[in-house]
Amino acid sequence: MLYSKKHINSDTQKNSKREREQGVPNKAVSLSRGIKILWLRTIGFVLLDAILVSLAWKKAYSISSDVVGTYAYQPALLLPIVLITLSSIAAASLYGDRENRCQFFSLVKSLTFAQVILLLLAFLYQPESIFSRSVFVLAWLFNLIFVSAGRLISEAIIIVIRRKNTLTRKIFLMGTSQDTLVAKIALKLVSNKEYEILGEIDLSTKENCDRWPEILEYLFEQGVGEIFVCSWRSIPDQMEFYWSLKTADIHLRILPFSLTIPSQIPKIEMIGGMPTIHLSPPAVAGFDYCVKRSFDLVVSSFFLLLTAPFLLSIATLIKLDSPGPIIDKHTRVGLRGEHFKIWKFRTMVVNANQLLQELEGKNDTRDYVPWDTTEDLQITKVGKFLELYNLDKLPQLINVVKGDMSLVGPRPLKPKDIENFKPHHFIIQNVLPGMTGLWQVSGRSHILNFENAFRLDMTYINNWSLALDCQILLKTLKVLLTQERA
Repeated sequence: MLYSKKHINSDTQKNSKREREQGVPNKAVSLSRGIKILWLRTIGFVLLDAILVSLAWKKAYSISSDVVGTYAYQPALLLPIVLITLSSIAAASLYGDRENRCQFFSLVKSLTFAQVILLLLAFLYQPESIFSRSVFVLAWLFNLIFVSAGRLISEAIIIVIRRKNTLTRKIFLMGTSQDTLVAKIALKLVSNKEYEILGEIDLSTKENCDRWPEILEYLFEQGVGEIFVCSWRSIPDQMEFYWSLKTADIHLRILPFSLTIPSQIPKIEMIGGMPTIHLSPPAVAGFDYCVKRSFDLVVSSFFLLLTAPFLLSIATLIKLDSPGPIIDKHTRVGLRGEHFKIWKFRTMVVNANQLLQELEGKNDTRDYVPWDTTEDLQITKVGKFLELYNLDKLPQLINVVKGDMSLVGPRPLKPKDIENFKPHHFIIQNVLPGMTGLWQVSGRSHILNFENAFRLDMTYINNWSLALDCQILLKTLKVLLTQERA
C-alpha cells in the first residue's frame, strides 16, 4: 500500500497533544517488535547450540567408554566446555542475521578452534584423568554434525513459519516509485517471506518529508522494525533522520539505487574507524562463470534427454497444424555484444515476421519494453497452446548447450533494442542472456519501464549464486505448472 495523509490522521488523532510534541522517543523505552524477535531468535540459537554441544560430548564419552572403558562421563565439565564452544561461535558472528548463521565453513572453523582451546586446557590441567584422544576426536566430529544439522533444520523451520506469515520482519520502503518497485520485487524473491512490506512512502512528495515526525510515530505504532531507503538523497536532513530512527529502535537500510557508484553492489567496511565502500570484481566472471557454465551444461543436457520424446511430439503437431518450418530462428545479442540465433518453436503463421516488422515500424515510443508485444500476430492453434504454457522456448535448451545462452540470466535482446542503450546499460552484455530470469518471474506485465527491468537484471547479476539460479528455475517451473502469467 502507499502511505498517505489519511494513515497519519487515523492513527495519531488518538494521541494527546503532549504525546505528539514529545514524539516517539518517549515511547521507545520498550523494545520494538523487530528488536524482540532478534533477541528471541539469538537466544533460541544459543540454547539450541548449547544442547547440541552437550549431546555431542555425552555421545563421545559414551562411545569412548564402550571401546576403552576407562573414561566416565563427567557432567560438571560440560559448563566450561559449552561456554568455550559458544564463545567461539559468537566471536565469529554466527548468531547474527540469516546470512551469517548459514556460513557453515565459518561454523566448522569456530568449532575446530574451540576444540583446540579445550585440547590445550586439557593438556595443561589433568590430561590423563579427564579426557582421552578418542573423546576429543569423537566430540569434534559430533559437534560438527549436530550443530550444522541443527542450523539446517532450524532454518528450514523458520522458512516454513515465515511462509505462514507468523515470523516476518515488518519493514517500510522509502523512495521514488520506480526505486521502491524494484526493491519490492527483489525482497519478495530472495527473502523466503522474511520481510513483510507494510507499505511505502513516496519521497518525491514534499508533504511526506515535512510530516516526518508524524510518519515516524505511525511506523512505530505499526511495529515496523526496519526502513529501507531507496532514494537516500531525497532525505532533507539525513543525520536527523538517522537519529530519529535510532531513537525509535528502527533499523535503517540504505539501498544503492540512488548512490553514484558502479552497478556492483558495494560492501561497507570500516578501516581505522573510517567507513569505506568496497567493490568486488564483477559477478558471474572468472571462476564463477566456469561454475555457472558447468551447471548450465549439465542441467540443460539432462532436460534435453528427458524431454526428447515430448519435443518430438510438439514438432510433429506444429508440422501437421500449419505449413512452414518447425523452428524459428531470430537474431539476438549475446555475451560481449556478439550476435547469435535464438531457437523457438514456431507459433505464428509463415508471414508473421513481416507483420511484426510493420508493427515495430509504427512504434515511436522509446521508453517501452522492447522484447514484449501484446499484438496478436496470427498465432496458430498449436502456437496458442505452446505460448500459454511457455513451451515454445524449450528449444532454447539447445542454445544453452551450445553456449549462446544460460538457463538464468538477463533477457536476450534484439540488435535494434541495443540502439536505445545508454552507456550504463551495456554492462548486462558481460554475462550470457538467459532462458528465464529475475524479470520473468517477478510479474513482468507490471514492469513496463525499461530502466526498472534493467535494474532487475543488475540485481540478479550482482547477487548471483547457484542457489539463486535454482530458486529462479523453481519459480519458473511454478509459473509453467500453475499457468501463472508473468
